[in-house]
Amino acid sequence: MKKHIRKHVRRARYIFYKETLINYKEHFWTFIGSFAGIGLIGLLHDKAFSPSDNLFLVGSFGASAVLVFGIINSPLAQPRNLIGGHVLCAIVGVTVHKLLPHDIWLASALSVSLSIVLMQISKTLHPPGGATALIANIGSEKITSLGYWYILNPILSGVLVLLLVALLFNNMTSHRSYPNNKKWYQVWRRYKKRQFQ
Repeated sequence: MKKHIRKHVRRARYIFYKETLINYKEHFWTFIGSFAGIGLIGLLHDKAFSPSDNLFLVGSFGASAVLVFGIINSPLAQPRNLIGGHVLCAIVGVTVHKLLPHDIWLASALSVSLSIVLMQISKTLHPPGGATALIANIGSEKITSLGYWYILNPILSGVLVLLLVALLFNNMTSHRSYPNNKKWYQVWRRYKKRQFQ
């Protein structure tokens, strides 16, 4: 067990070290990708809502942009984690808010804690997902009144925009490659493999 943990710690150190080296090309593409991703989410919804009503720019997307454009090789930045983490946490956040609408402190703590455990179990750990669950409870009345629509729009739609922009900008040069597993979406193949082992 200790050997397994040490291996993961060494790997994480290497990834974070490699990703934070001063490389102006990396910084350029990180800026361009994150600007395009967050800007596109805002632009798509800017025409439909006034600036004060624009609830589609959820705070947790900023943290996701750091991962999917800044440390693209991190396991936490991969598409499965990006999509699964946000959607799962949105489901948990909305459900807990519906069960405990008047105890915000309890609903918030329960949403985040349950989200973390469910992301661990489903192998979709994405730290900004915790904020997605929290926002479902402490967000403005416009956010909380969305109910389960919060999962589809703004969460799923925003995450898909970030993913598409990440796939485009993180693969524009030969020195950046995203995601690590190019066949990440082929869930059925992984299931078949496990079934026959």
